[in-house]
Amino acid sequence: MHTDAVLLRGPKDLGLERIKLNDPGENDLIIDISHSGISTGTEKLFWSGQMPPFPGMGYPLVPGYEAAGEVVEAGALTGFKPGDRVFVPGANCYDGAFGLFGGAAGRVVSDAARVTRIDKALGAEGALLALAATARHAMAGMDKAVPDLIVGHGVLGRLLARLTIAAGAPAPTVWEINKDRQGGAEGYEVLSPEDDPRRDYRAIYDASGNGALLNDLVGRIVKGGEIVLAGFYTEALSFSFPPAFMKEARFRVAAEWQRDDLTATRALVESGALSLNGLITHQASSPDAPDAYRTAFEDPACLKMILNWEPSA
Repeated sequence: MHTDAVLLRGPKDLGLERIKLNDPGENDLIIDISHSGISTGTEKLFWSGQMPPFPGMGYPLVPGYEAAGEVVEAGALTGFKPGDRVFVPGANCYDGAFGLFGGAAGRVVSDAARVTRIDKALGAEGALLALAATARHAMAGMDKAVPDLIVGHGVLGRLLARLTIAAGAPAPTVWEINKDRQGGAEGYEVLSPEDDPRRDYRAIYDASGNGALLNDLVGRIVKGGEIVLAGFYTEALSFSFPPAFMKEARFRVAAEWQRDDLTATRALVESGALSLNGLITHQASSPDAPDAYRTAFEDPACLKMILNWEPSA
């Protein structure tokens, strides 16, 4: 069994290629992917060659950990059936290519335990579930304060803001320096940092991945306030100790989502408490993948690029 897949052979060496799939077992599903998202975080770092050493990864690589599709064959022990609509957080099913990501393909083989049933009505937005779960993971749990300042109005920043409002908390302030991304707020205010006089934030969530902001963020928290690192940082992080000492600042790193985050987020979306509308700004058919990846990584007006794998696309 073969499939068309996006293959990253090295930095900025990306194309659509025919790849052999591993044979499925009784715990596996064969899934035809309809939509896959392009991550401007970790995937961009692999594309640019800036990704630090990462266990289980290398070139050639099939990217993509944001995918949605339909089950076409289900192993006897899976509990799924053909026709089920599912979210797929990547798939490691390729002969001759790394696939710890692995969702950017027309067809994948996946252990059923990795996928999640979703509402068929979600369409392309079903591929956004991983990002929503990432935002939820940063916020959920004991002793975690919801953000009152979010840095960055990309997709992750918007989801953090929407989840804060969905939780019934006061609307956060969001910082964004790129004018192309300052629009689209739903119930909260987006400012440039220089237009924000506040110095009393309790919980600042950085979704920008810009480690150079740490000293400025320390100056914006109350005594005992927290800075949550929700982005991905390729360089060593540092900050001036005396201001952080005076503020008794706390730093927390938000890691990747877990299964319960995905379950909880799906419930929020399906109940209407969390909207995924307006986050997908660009779509492209799978044969146009090289241009689509470049647009996703280089065009600041592109919040989220979705590849459409359906034959009619």
